[in-house]
Amino acid sequence: MSHATDPAILARLRRAEGHLRAVVAMVQEGRDCVAIAQQLQAVEAAIVAAKREMIQHHIDHRLEDRLPGDDSTGGSLAAELKTLARYL
Repeated sequence: MSHATDPAILARLRRAEGHLRAVVAMVQEGRDCVAIAQQLQAVEAAIVAAKREMIQHHIDHRLEDRLPGDDSTGGSLAAELKTLARYL
């Protein structure tokens, strides 16, 4: 399954999109800064959750069948996991 068709990832991104639309509307309406900051926190949390879901999807669907040693592209599973872990 591609990350482009994963329903959990798409749902998280849509949630972030909805929160962000709400923030734009709140700013246009001149709403209170505290309320806007709370909504921005929700946007940030939704994006972080989507990123984690994407990384987990990559590990589950792209790395699960690979061996810990060198792969055919010249990299190692350990190196790829270390690179991905920086973004968690």
